[in-house]
Amino acid sequence: MKNTIQDKEKLVNSVFTTVSKKYDLMNDIMSFGAHRFWKNRLLDWMSPQENSSLVDVASGTGNIAKLFSNRIANSGEICCVEPNEKMYLSGKLNLKNFHNIKWFKEFAEKLPFKDNTFDYYTISYGIRNVTDINKTLKEALRVLKPGGRLMCLEFSKVENELINFFYQRYSKIIPQMGKYVVGSSKPYDYLIKSIDNFYTQNELLDLIEKNGFSNVEYRNLSNGISAIHSGWKI
Repeated sequence: MKNTIQDKEKLVNSVFTTVSKKYDLMNDIMSFGAHRFWKNRLLDWMSPQENSSLVDVASGTGNIAKLFSNRIANSGEICCVEPNEKMYLSGKLNLKNFHNIKWFKEFAEKLPFKDNTFDYYTISYGIRNVTDINKTLKEALRVLKPGGRLMCLEFSKVENELINFFYQRYSKIIPQMGKYVVGSSKPYDYLIKSIDNFYTQNELLDLIEKNGFSNVEYRNLSNGISAIHSGWKI
C-alpha cells in the first residue's frame, strides 16, 4: 500500500512538472475555455462575503484564489496550497500582486494550519490526484471553522448518453493535443484515465458525508462533464 501511494505521488508530481509552463493554455484548449466558466460557477454558488478566509488546495496557477479574492474585494486572507514545485512557483508568480494571498508548498493530506481556521476550503480539479482522499477530506474538515464550507470542483460522469458518446471520443484525442502543445502525451493519458477511474457524483457525495460533512449536495456542469460538490462543517 505504501508503495502504491508513493508511486501515485511520483506520477502526479511528474505530470504537473511536465505541464506547468502551459497548464492554463492547455486547459483552455481542451475545454474550449469552459473551465473558466465552471470555476466562476463555483464562486457563484459559494457567494463569499467580504473578509472571508479561504484555503485553496491543489491551487495550481491560482485561478480559484484569484477569483475568490476579486469577489471579496481583496479583503480576506487566502492560503494557497500546492505540492508541485513548478506549479507552486508559477502560481506564486501569477498572483504576486495579491498581498492577501500566501502560498504553501504542502500536501492536501497534511495541511500546515491550526484547527478551525478557515471559512472556506476549495479544491479544484485536484481531489483526483491526492494519494489519500479520506485523509484529504478529514484535513478539510479539521481546518474549517464550525459553519465553514467545503467546495470541490472536479471532472465527473456525463449523464446524457448522446453527449457522453461524443465526449468519450473527444477524450481520446486529448493526449495527442497534449503532445502538440506541451510536448508530451503522457500527462493527458493520465488525465483521461484518472477521470474514467474517479467516483461518480453520488459516490463522491457519500464519501464527503462519511468524512464528517453535513448537508452535502452537488450540481452538474455541462451535463456532468464537471460537478461541484458542497458540504458544511456543523
